Order: sequence, then structure tokens, then C-alpha cells
Amino acid sequence: MKMDRLLSITMLLLDKKRIGAKELAEKFEVSPRTIYRDIDTLNLAGIPIRSTSGVGGGFEIMENYKMDKKVFSAADLSAILTSLTGFSNMMQGKELASALAKVKSFIPADRAKEIETKINQFDLDLRPWLGNRNIQRYIETTKTALQENRLLTFDYSDQHGNSTSRMIEPYQLVLKNSQWYLQGYCLNRNDFRLFKLNRMTNLQIKKEQFSPRQYQKPQLDFTNMLDTLQTNIKLRIHREVMDMVLDYCSFEHFIPDGNEHYLVDFPFIENDYYYNVLFSFGNKCECLEPSHVRTEMKRKIKEIAALYE
Repeated sequence: MKMDRLLSITMLLLDKKRIGAKELAEKFEVSPRTIYRDIDTLNLAGIPIRSTSGVGGGFEIMENYKMDKKVFSAADLSAILTSLTGFSNMMQGKELASALAKVKSFIPADRAKEIETKINQFDLDLRPWLGNRNIQRYIETTKTALQENRLLTFDYSDQHGNSTSRMIEPYQLVLKNSQWYLQGYCLNRNDFRLFKLNRMTNLQIKKEQFSPRQYQKPQLDFTNMLDTLQTNIKLRIHREVMDMVLDYCSFEHFIPDGNEHYLVDFPFIENDYYYNVLFSFGNKCECLEPSHVRTEMKRKIKEIAALYE
């Protein structure tokens, strides 16, 4: 988010005497051109930033400058505080607490009530309802390793249940669809890999440090690929599982079928994951078409029933 980056740049410049465009670009993972545009935006907002060229040059805030608390609107401050508070539920530590305290210091007394009202309109809680209780501890361990460029070791179970021991250079924590991932360079595979935190066990931070290498962010947007692979199947569902089905498609795909049921055009890919999604709806869901999906459902149901005979 641009506003978060602008605030962070301002804090860095207030904290440091001078910092270069390249260092800022690497820190925020944007281009130097974007940093120059950000600096122009901050100058237009009334923060006097000057640049110096040559060896040791960079950006700095003019001496004796104190930030005007009115530079951020009530909407700006409430958005930043809401985001930081949401992450502080999951990611603890001095950095977030300090950031929250600094942002709150920008709130003028005469606008405190207004901003508090806006913050209370949203509540971001990233903690899972149930599940692996090691995740929060693993996030903190990983965060330390990221900050100190230290190696991590862990045992990892893949989607087929095969377990391997790994040692990696950690590069990025990723939150995607309520799931946490770690992007790192695996020294066992000599390549970058994306690891799901809830598949890890015995996570340990090592004393050894590493020199960071160039890397690209993992690809996390598969919208175009999914649009190519997905087809719609016809389901008849009971209203009791409507909430579960709405996790996968929107209500515009629902057509009432009597008082208790709906007909649903459901996005589907023919793999085990999507068949298991259908099974998760239990006897409150029937696949009406296509016929080959119905046939495969029957076959899988017989396999499951055979386990209990």
C-alpha cells in the first residue's frame, strides 16, 4: 500500500540522517523511479526532503523539521492503524508496537474521537479459528531469521505426506488466503522454494548467517491459469451448506430450487482437491452434471465406504 510506504519512508528519514534511493528501493521492493515519485509526493505534502548526489549522497529531511500532525487525514491514520493492529494480532514484537505508538503520536487531540470511530469500523484478526498452534511461534522465529540473515532448518511434509529435512535461506514471509508461507532458497534442492508453515515441524534457527542472493518473489496470482483450467459444474445444495459453498463462488451463481435448496454453477477443476471440496459438503450437496463427475464421485464414495466394511 502506497500510504504505508510513504509513512515508512518518512519514519526512516526522521530516524536516519540520510538514506539513498537504491537502499529505499531494495527495502520496499520497488523501483528507484517509484521512490523518486514517493519523495515528490512527500515534498508536496509539506515534508521538506532534499537530495544530495555523489558518494554518500541520498535523501534527508531538512534539519529542525518537525512533522505537522495534520499531514495525514483521519482516513489515512485510521487505515494505517487498522492494518497495523490487524497484523499485531498475529505478528508480535517491538517493531509493530513501536510503529503503532509512532502512528498514534500523529493523532491530534481534537481528532482522536473521529479516528477512533473509523478504526472501530473494522476489525482485522488474522489468527485462525482452529489449527496448528505452532504457526505464531514459527512466524516469530522466521521473522528473526529474516532480520538477521540466519539459516533455518525444519522437517517438511509435502501434499502426499512425504517428509524431508530442509535447510534454507529465508527471504520472505507470505500471507495468502489466510495461509502463511515462507519463500526461501533450499540448500537441499539448490533452488528457491515456497513452504507452507503448517506443514513444518521442528523449526530451528541456526547460528550460521548467509549472504543474501538475488531472488524473485513467488508467483501467487493464478487467476489467469485458473480461468483456463476451471469449468462450471451443476450442484444442488441444501441451504445449510450455503455458507461453505459461498467460500468458492458468489451468490449470483445460486438459483432457488424450492424452499430448502439451491442450484449452483460451481467452479471446478478435475483434481483431488476439488473432489474433496465437494465431499466436504457431505450429504447436503449433489452433483447433477456433468455425468463423468457424478461417476467419479460414486467411485470415490465406494472406496471410502470400503474402508468401513
